[in-house]
Amino acid sequence: MAHLGSRRGRALALPVGLALTASLGFLPSGAASAAELSDAPAAAAVATNGPKLSYVVNVEGGRWTAASVRKAIAAAGGEVVISYDQIGVIVVHSQNPEFAKTIRQARGVVSAGSTRTAPLSVQSDDSVDEGAQTLTAAEAKAAAANATDAQDPLEPLQWDLPAIKADKAHEKTLGSKRVTVAVIDTGVDDTHPDLAPNFDVAASANCVTGKPDTTAGSWRPNPGESDHGTHVAGTIAAAKNGIGITGVAPGVKVSGIKVSTPDGFFYTEAVVCGFMWAAEQGVEITNNSYYTDPWMFACKTDEDQKALIEAVTRATRYAERKGTVNVAAAGNSKFDLAADSIVDNSSPNDTTPGDRVIDPKECFDYPAMLPGVVTVSATGAKDLKASYSNYGLGVIDIAAPGGDRTEYQTPDAPAVNGRILSTTVNGGYNYKAGTSMASPHAAGVLALIKSTHPYASPAALKALLYAQADDRACTNPYDINGDGTVDAVCEGGKDKNGFYGAGLIDALDAVK
Repeated sequence: MAHLGSRRGRALALPVGLALTASLGFLPSGAASAAELSDAPAAAAVATNGPKLSYVVNVEGGRWTAASVRKAIAAAGGEVVISYDQIGVIVVHSQNPEFAKTIRQARGVVSAGSTRTAPLSVQSDDSVDEGAQTLTAAEAKAAAANATDAQDPLEPLQWDLPAIKADKAHEKTLGSKRVTVAVIDTGVDDTHPDLAPNFDVAASANCVTGKPDTTAGSWRPNPGESDHGTHVAGTIAAAKNGIGITGVAPGVKVSGIKVSTPDGFFYTEAVVCGFMWAAEQGVEITNNSYYTDPWMFACKTDEDQKALIEAVTRATRYAERKGTVNVAAAGNSKFDLAADSIVDNSSPNDTTPGDRVIDPKECFDYPAMLPGVVTVSATGAKDLKASYSNYGLGVIDIAAPGGDRTEYQTPDAPAVNGRILSTTVNGGYNYKAGTSMASPHAAGVLALIKSTHPYASPAALKALLYAQADDRACTNPYDINGDGTVDAVCEGGKDKNGFYGAGLIDALDAVK
């Protein structure tokens, strides 16, 4: 089961919650020839006694339309949930155990696969433990006493803001209300007093089923569900309003697109819906602090998994064509994503995981490893790669503060915790660490760049983000816990390397 707080990422336990993300790559689409395929599966008795599963069916362009494929889906025992005709992705439910195999033979189908290995009806009674650390009353009181007139009361505890010069950037601008960052995550509690002033209701929705639900409040986490998305949202755009904390871009808008089940699973159909909803609402930036379940790495050598990669790839590319920059967390497993092989012992995480050796050039943690997506690694309070952060030359695009164990990277006073302080549900605040916390820092800086350059394209925004980053040379030898053993090896030069990509984000340069 994929819990926030497990090795997966919504959040890691440091013991603070580290959000896991997936990074992924993209697969070539190759349709079988028409001579091999029929318009619909051959007429035969269709089994309906299997577990009810969700599927994505990816359709080719040209003369074979989604409409014709829908007939084949019905004949194969499938029920269409929604069809994203803009990208040729159809979300389907079926109890036919042979549905995927059958529909792949239909004319016009490029790929198809089940988005999960557990039935739709399966739920967990396990509690979610993200390992967050509480902000104590004493810490809050001391912070308020140290705050200047220009700071919100808890801002002295936010070592991450001066680390990227966001405090200096705020002297110039807080960002534009015309810019919205969508938090594609576990939901956002927009009633929080630090989020309510900047919340964009019109760009918010619940996408858990794969079909957007805009019912008021549907984007919020339900009682007992994870506060992960609320924490992420605060890092991006908590208002500078004399209470609580300050976001990286406290003048921009933030929206919530809920894509995780009550048990914390981020399935493909929900993720596709999230990107499509953001794109159609004209959102400028999306933040993605998760990986897509149930595979930490989805492999394009597997018929089911390659369909999942294809569907999300199409959605992210569509969003970028519509003007959206997509930002994603690199993951919290200490993996070298540029290695020849990686041992993944956590997939599939919704049933029974098993050990498998994967090639990260063929198997992707997605959306982070998809083409065009900004992949963010995490640093701690001493500007070193965080102990848990994934890395990899040519995979990591940029670095941002994600926090680390305080004993590994201790912040300068008056900050007291090496993790990231941000908003939680019910009007509160807590500390978390993870690449899930790094990604929203990068999304916030991109929001400041977009505020400064309102007509810049996604490609131009990304180019500015990388060009303005502060170079960080490789940290070798890297022994983050000081036990005499090298914990990771950084490859590359000062301008671009596996730990920090193009460098550490710079909020001040973003507003110049």
